[in-house]
Amino acid sequence: MACFRRIPCPLLPTLALLHTAWGLGSGQLHYSVPEESQHGAFVGRIAQDLGLEVGQLVPRMLRMVSKGAKDYFQVNVQNGIFFVNSRIDREELCAKSPVCSIHLEVLVDKPLAVFHVEVEITDINDNAPIFSVSEQTLAISESRPPGFHFLLAGASDADINGNALLTYKLSRNEHFILDLGSDKDQTKPPILTLKASLDREEVPVHHLVLTATDGGRPELSGTVQLVINVLDANDNPPVFNQSVYKVKLLENAAPGTLAITLNATDADQGTNQEIAYSFSSNVPSRFTEIFGINSHTGEVRVTGDVDFEDASVYDLQVVAQDKGNLPLSGHCQVVIEVLDLNDNAPEVSISSLSVPVPEDSPPGSVVALISVSDRDSGANGQVSCSLWPPGLPFQLASTFRNYYSLVVAEPLDRERVAEYRLVVMARDQGAPSLSVSSSLAVPISDVNDNAPTFAQPSYAVFVRENNPPGAHIFTVSASDPDLAENALLSYWMDEKLWPLASYVSVHSESGKLYALQSLDYEELKLLEFQVSARDAGLPSLCGNVTIQIFVVDENDNAPAVAGQEENSISLVAPVAAGHVVGKVRALDADSGYNAWLRYELLGGPGGPWQVGLYSGEVSARRAVDEAEGGPEQCLLVLVRDHGQPQRSVTATLSVSLVTSAQATHMDIRLPRPGEGARAPEEAANLYLIVAICSVSGLFLLAVLAYIALRCPCPAKEPVAFGPGTATLVCASEVGSWSYSNRHSHLLASVGSEAGAKSDLMVFSPSVPASAENGRQQDLLCIKACQGMPTPEIHVSGACVPPGILSLPLRILEMVRERCFPARKTLCSRPVGEGITKMVVLNLQIACMASFHISNSEDGLYRSASLWNIHLMEDASP
Repeated sequence: MACFRRIPCPLLPTLALLHTAWGLGSGQLHYSVPEESQHGAFVGRIAQDLGLEVGQLVPRMLRMVSKGAKDYFQVNVQNGIFFVNSRIDREELCAKSPVCSIHLEVLVDKPLAVFHVEVEITDINDNAPIFSVSEQTLAISESRPPGFHFLLAGASDADINGNALLTYKLSRNEHFILDLGSDKDQTKPPILTLKASLDREEVPVHHLVLTATDGGRPELSGTVQLVINVLDANDNPPVFNQSVYKVKLLENAAPGTLAITLNATDADQGTNQEIAYSFSSNVPSRFTEIFGINSHTGEVRVTGDVDFEDASVYDLQVVAQDKGNLPLSGHCQVVIEVLDLNDNAPEVSISSLSVPVPEDSPPGSVVALISVSDRDSGANGQVSCSLWPPGLPFQLASTFRNYYSLVVAEPLDRERVAEYRLVVMARDQGAPSLSVSSSLAVPISDVNDNAPTFAQPSYAVFVRENNPPGAHIFTVSASDPDLAENALLSYWMDEKLWPLASYVSVHSESGKLYALQSLDYEELKLLEFQVSARDAGLPSLCGNVTIQIFVVDENDNAPAVAGQEENSISLVAPVAAGHVVGKVRALDADSGYNAWLRYELLGGPGGPWQVGLYSGEVSARRAVDEAEGGPEQCLLVLVRDHGQPQRSVTATLSVSLVTSAQATHMDIRLPRPGEGARAPEEAANLYLIVAICSVSGLFLLAVLAYIALRCPCPAKEPVAFGPGTATLVCASEVGSWSYSNRHSHLLASVGSEAGAKSDLMVFSPSVPASAENGRQQDLLCIKACQGMPTPEIHVSGACVPPGILSLPLRILEMVRERCFPARKTLCSRPVGEGITKMVVLNLQIACMASFHISNSEDGLYRSASLWNIHLMEDASP
């Protein structure tokens, strides 16, 4: 609770009388304490006056800031008592100023708050009156009549007000008294008055004591010895035409400038009339260094530096003394008032700089305390403060008179600006105005406000199967714009969501992905998981990225022939040309080219038998009778894939011609030593299976023939139809023909010529066709067209009509050159500028074409891709 001013009470020298008062709108605590208080003297309970709990002073780091060089006061943070820390001499601090105050700032943190404290230093009577000399000598003519006055040099007291109010007493004597006059405040120098006539022959010298006593409690006094020589002669002192002269002088006046010319007269004649001017011994030496007087002319001129800020008024006592044998003197007072000029620039002081400033500091947070001052007066001393450059997230808030707080005005972002260079400019109101600037740097400290980010939301990684365990397959890298531990990243996978521990691991520091085991495409084609990057801030932030690992197939599996134990076929002679006697069935666990099989009959082209290049069907090349076929022929069929390196397997087929009508028996197997004879039950089962397949095949051919008749096409442009629905999907961005043989579709087309057949095998991709797994909008895509009787390939938009292949003209020419070099043109018709529609023809050869499509002048393609088109034709006549 603040104490207010009360009627002054008697003061003890060591007891501080204090009071606090909140100035209107200023928020300032006011205390008063007498000077010369001892160390530890009680000033006030500042914690209570500020409304703070004593227990909060240490946690909130209460501290005191003073602009002076000495710390006159301190606060005991244990009990909140404000006490005197060092000796205070009011006369040294404020000289004769009627009001003497010390301004302090009290700071507390959490939150930061500023309180202004003003401590008034009250005067005590600690200085006795002193005379400038220990002895004054006067020469008085014995001819002086009673009542004659002699001006004495008065005493001075460094205290103020009542403590400096002096009274004078003269030691008891018969000839002299003091003339106190009617001046109640006793501000004039003492005047010695002759009470009785002097007789030099009786008493040539008089010794008196002049005592000066101040008005303090207790009273203090000082004395001076008066030596009065009684002389004859000169009995008229010089007289000035006025007792007080007032002069106004601009500060910074150049040396030699005339301030005033004094004039005194003496009624005597001769040498007793000649006058010499001088400054009284009471004039301080620092005044005589600034002003000088001509002893002959009485001119007072500037001899030093006149500075309003050092002294605004100069009070000079001038003595005019004649040159008689018994010199007499007259006195006058010259008051020189110095006029202020705007010759002092403002001063800026920055204290309590709270740096670095956290970037999450809310608006209004105090960064620094700024005080400005100007030694000039009036408008010359009125100072305004501003911040430069404009547009910074800080502002100056006026707190008390010339005190400002630098506060945060807008949200800070260290990642955008890590340090601000501010300039505080102070300008006075003088004409011309003067200004000063002070620079300060405000660094911004980092706060963990940015989560780690990856360059892409997802990554597609392609790893060939059969990789060595522990192989480095990819590196993820995240970035964090924060600093230090807030940007120290670690990588990890959440294995609770997906059991990846046995397949993939990530290095926590480098982000490198390692395959923990050898991957097998035939077992696992895709691994999809998330990798998280977490920083080391508090609280920590994290970011995620999706990783898709596509296992790329290698040709690590040889074809395998599927068959029964027996490998012999019995035929009824003769066998007609083209008659199919059996079929080699082979599978390859790989995919794409690695699983695309072709069949060859070993033993030379001149034999009566042949095998379908891609179908594996064994048939008679020409009519074979019993004589040509022999009792039994052993056919060796080589099955090869298209992988690199190429792998193969052989199958042995024994063909026997019989004369009686017997059931055809077929068995295809890998050659195996020590084979036994087939059981009769297995032969019967095989016969039943062959019969069922033959009936089903005939039914299927009938359906195809019916469909062909129901869908008429131009004779010269036969269109391929199929019994099922083919699905064409977008090729992956890597452009490899990575298609699985397990998901193939077979379409048999019927041509106009008898016996001509065409197979178009369309493979589904082994990678997901979802748009999330690739940037398919940037690729030249082969879209899926469900529900169509025939497949079609197009660039974009809706599917084109059945049997139509939409290609740019230059791509169509590439198809012709690579697949159909014998033809000059392909059957097509234009549908727009640079685009044609090509009808899929009844082809006579097998063709595989891969087309690289890049950015072209027709503007249809936005990025490079790879077309893989497989067109296969049975080359049998």
